[in-house]
Amino acid sequence: MQEYEDLKVLVAEIEGDISKAEGGNKAAGTRVRKQMQKIKQAAQVVRNRVLEIRSTQ
Repeated sequence: MQEYEDLKVLVAEIEGDISKAEGGNKAAGTRVRKQMQKIKQAAQVVRNRVLEIRSTQ
C-alpha cells in the first residue's frame, strides 16, 4: 500500500530534527511540529484506505 510507504518516509525524515529539538534547537522543534501535522494527515489517508479496502471485500 503506497499510502503506508509514504507515511513511513515522513516518519524517517523527522528523526534528525527530533534529536535536535530535544537538545533545545527551537527551529528544529518548529520543523518537527510541521512534519507531525503532515504525519497526522498521512495517517488519516492510511486509515481511510484501509476502510476502503475492507469495505470492498
